Amino acid sequence: MANLSDTDIVYTTVDEAPELASASLLPIVRFFAKAADITVDTRDISLAGRIIATFPDYLTDAQKQDDDLAALGEWVKTPEANVIKLPNISASVPQLVAAVTELQSKGYALPDYPEDPKTDEEKDVRARYDSIKGSAVNPVLREGNSDRRAAKAVKNYAMANPHRMGNWSADSKTHVASMPADDFYANETSTTVTAAQAGAAKIVLTGTDGSETVLKDGVELEEGTVVDATFMSAAALRSFLKGEIASMQPGVLFSLHMKATMMKVSDPIIFGHAVSVYLEDFFARHGAALDALGVNPNSGIGDIEARIADNAELKADLAAALAARPPMYMVNSDKGITNLHVPSDVIIDASMPAVIRAGGKGWGPDGNEADTKCVIPDRCYASVYDETISYFKETGALDVTTSGTVQNVGLMAQKAEEYGSHPTTFEIPTAGTVRMIAANGDVLHTHDVQAGDIWRSSTARQAPIEDWVQLAIDRQAATGAQAIFWLDADRAHDAVLIEKVKPILQAKGVADKFQILAPREATRLSLETIRKGEDSIAITGNVLRDYLTDLFPILELGTSAKMLSIVKLMQGGGLFETGAGGSAPKHVQQLVEENHLRWDSLGEFCALGESISFLADRKGNAKAAVLGKAVDAATQGVLDNDRSPSRKVGQPDNRDSHYWFARYWAEALVAQTEDAELAAYFAPVAQALADGEATIVAELAAVQGQPADIGGYYKAVPEKLTAVMRPSATLNSIFA
Repeated sequence: MANLSDTDIVYTTVDEAPELASASLLPIVRFFAKAADITVDTRDISLAGRIIATFPDYLTDAQKQDDDLAALGEWVKTPEANVIKLPNISASVPQLVAAVTELQSKGYALPDYPEDPKTDEEKDVRARYDSIKGSAVNPVLREGNSDRRAAKAVKNYAMANPHRMGNWSADSKTHVASMPADDFYANETSTTVTAAQAGAAKIVLTGTDGSETVLKDGVELEEGTVVDATFMSAAALRSFLKGEIASMQPGVLFSLHMKATMMKVSDPIIFGHAVSVYLEDFFARHGAALDALGVNPNSGIGDIEARIADNAELKADLAAALAARPPMYMVNSDKGITNLHVPSDVIIDASMPAVIRAGGKGWGPDGNEADTKCVIPDRCYASVYDETISYFKETGALDVTTSGTVQNVGLMAQKAEEYGSHPTTFEIPTAGTVRMIAANGDVLHTHDVQAGDIWRSSTARQAPIEDWVQLAIDRQAATGAQAIFWLDADRAHDAVLIEKVKPILQAKGVADKFQILAPREATRLSLETIRKGEDSIAITGNVLRDYLTDLFPILELGTSAKMLSIVKLMQGGGLFETGAGGSAPKHVQQLVEENHLRWDSLGEFCALGESISFLADRKGNAKAAVLGKAVDAATQGVLDNDRSPSRKVGQPDNRDSHYWFARYWAEALVAQTEDAELAAYFAPVAQALADGEATIVAELAAVQGQPADIGGYYKAVPEKLTAVMRPSATLNSIFA
């Protein structure tokens, strides 16, 4: 493995379907890149890789591996960085435990995840594991702000080949339910750090009994940083959940939509409250027995089922308790996996667009679609989905053959707005007052809290904010499209951001080209705009960036995996992301059962083209420029000739699409006239790919329909993975 300083492009080693696809595509990419003197290396940011790197003291020398995430975290702060980042697992506790168990079965003497750490060693182990949970990768690598949009070729294809959209009716009972008060939105306070206040702040809980606990020390704050604090009342949350369950209408499914992966501290707690309220009588009857079994509602109904598997009485009573409650939105009706089974199974940015795209329908326990109550406890961004549902009830489903597109410019650099996922989020242990105290002693925030409340703080630094606004200005100038800052003047954090955004726009002389609207109003205007076939740019904070770059692509394209995602790193490098991985687990299941991978690498093709073109520009590599243009031509060829993967076994899958991508790439290089050497080099490659079509397609098809052994879910065996994902000897020989 080359040093990063000697590497041109880094491909990330990740998990699940994206990593399966890489085993097929990456050898092809390396073959083409070599012709332009481009080195392509890999770094492991998979969940298994991060676990192994975190516990070297428990492993043999042969098992140890470097902390690639930390190394990449430093590289993205340099002008030379060029990273193609595939979707990785943002682990919930059940996923983390499953990965550890698999690694232990492979001979890695890793410690168990301590549910209730008591000794110093257990506390150390728990802290190390907690550093891996949730969105541990993205804040490290995203040293720039986000520019996400549908590539023109992808958008044109989606318009010409519309995906299925469910029908909306005005009398649909589907709706969003959120807390009316005492949520994060209601209790938020925000301020900008002054020069006198800059330095190491601390977060202190003073109990009603006079005790004082330092929740967090050494919170570094720079001058100009926007720092927020807020809390959600646990009592108000539980009261809200009880009311929503009690008010369920007949024929409507109950569903909870959270982000227990990205918001790894706050949202699993909220999820746990939903589980324990939904099963309130069951917990009341069996509390002591469940405690003895180590049941934690934050881990979901699936974990409860596993822990009571040997207790017939508890199993029967759990089944009765579930049957007595309103029917739930299902992750998998056939397997009985409910909305509340696993915290990471229902992720709001994927689950809410899926319901909306289906005409407000979710799958029920009977295997049929039904209207759905979508519970999103906190109001900060729930209005986006609420307004979208209201709009489609009024107007009917979006016509994807004529719709415009919503691009996104997102604030995320230097861990901006990392809500609920980092070391400044706490479940309050005792009633009292939480204060955030600046280095000079000034009290920045104060909240009176009760035991069990969820308190959080987040920051956004001045330089990323300025960079975000400039990126928005650049995108609007490049497109001429409607541009909206999605900021709510009635919300504390957004009000402070508005105070920073307006002067920048005025100083640049472009204030008249931008609107500033609250998320509800921005949602309505954006939907009206794209319905007319026009485009809009959504300029948002970090969480809305995450939500909108699933919502609009799923409506417009049928998937968010095909989005072009460019992160212009603040020191001059580039990070090129390849779409969402929310559906990746189902794809792995199908591969293992049927040896068919329906994962679409189109987002990866788009990112690859951008990465190579970026390198060509930064390093003056003329051959790379030709290679990058040819990638775009190949991507267009895949779309124009309908070479994307099909869903069903026996039909062309991900591996077939890679063959066609390689063939169109080679043919584009032969056809171009800018570089005769490249044309001559790839002429025999293109010819071999064309001549071998029948054999290659037959070899790829021959393996489908039977189980595939990749040697592990979280850590596949490389040789087995290669054998499964590169089954065509003819194709492999061309790229040997």
